[in-house]
Amino acid sequence: MTNLSDIVRAKFPQKKIVIVGDLVADQFLYGTIARVSREAPVFILRHDETETLAGGAANAAVNVASLGGKAILIGVIGADANGVALAEKLQTSKVDCRHVVSTDKYRTTTKVRVLAGQHYAPRQQVIRIDYENQRKIDEETNKRLKENLYSATVDADAVIISDYNYGVANLELAEIAKRIAKDRKIPLVVDSRFSLKNFRGATTATPNQEEVEQILGANYTEQDCIGLCESLGYESLLITRGNLGMLLIEKNKPPLKLAAIGAKEPVDVTGAGDTVIAVYALGLASGLNFAEAAQTANHAGGIVVMKKGTASVAADELIASLSKIPNAERQAQTTL
Repeated sequence: MTNLSDIVRAKFPQKKIVIVGDLVADQFLYGTIARVSREAPVFILRHDETETLAGGAANAAVNVASLGGKAILIGVIGADANGVALAEKLQTSKVDCRHVVSTDKYRTTTKVRVLAGQHYAPRQQVIRIDYENQRKIDEETNKRLKENLYSATVDADAVIISDYNYGVANLELAEIAKRIAKDRKIPLVVDSRFSLKNFRGATTATPNQEEVEQILGANYTEQDCIGLCESLGYESLLITRGNLGMLLIEKNKPPLKLAAIGAKEPVDVTGAGDTVIAVYALGLASGLNFAEAAQTANHAGGIVVMKKGTASVAADELIASLSKIPNAERQAQTTL
């Protein structure tokens, strides 16, 4: 019987995970409600502070690093203030950014969440403003990304593709990642917001329920999911379903349902999918089977949704959660 806590403690810090995809600066603008404006029936917000955190593929990398793994990040940021702030956050989080391309041809994709409240009262998100890089990745930048992918994966234990539809995870880069994973016999794990079908032949993927519904329709069945997994050529498909837990589809095995961990009402689901894919990839890289890796990722997801903002999970938190697995569930691991 595999002791998942021991794997997290002993194996995760030995693994090198390459994360390629769209980098996002997640900004949280905190303010205090001062008064009602005379110009319009709206509150005037007095700015207190702005915090920049890693979002998108960058958040997946931060989660790998927070669990002790070596996170190698590949992507594009703009040569602007938000790009600088994101790079600084990644460096303090011990993410290897040597393969991140910084260029003045693009602006850093930034999601600004405005949180307002009265003095000594919890702040609530009132609006989100997105500054998206909508320019297509040019040939020169794409060439640098491909070169970086080859050099970064020389001794990698797994590759994550994190596609938020901002252009980095294009078909050409995906094909290279597939060849590398196949040649090196390492897992290629995909999370794609809108284009899962563009990543046929990967090892596995972690779509959420909404993304599956976009492909299969709202009333999809487990059999539909089995068919989707087969049609995409995946060895498995891990579907995250919020407070309904997870559904693991695996070749030649019956579907496996994993109940949600922790409270049924999350505090904040921002970036939870990034945590799930980071832990899932680390688990597979550490020799866990799909069910064991999914179970470990399920615990990580349950932890991170109870934190405010774009958050990561630490090794001691995950170990503590896994150590609470009931004996019946531990025994069931042998049949997962």
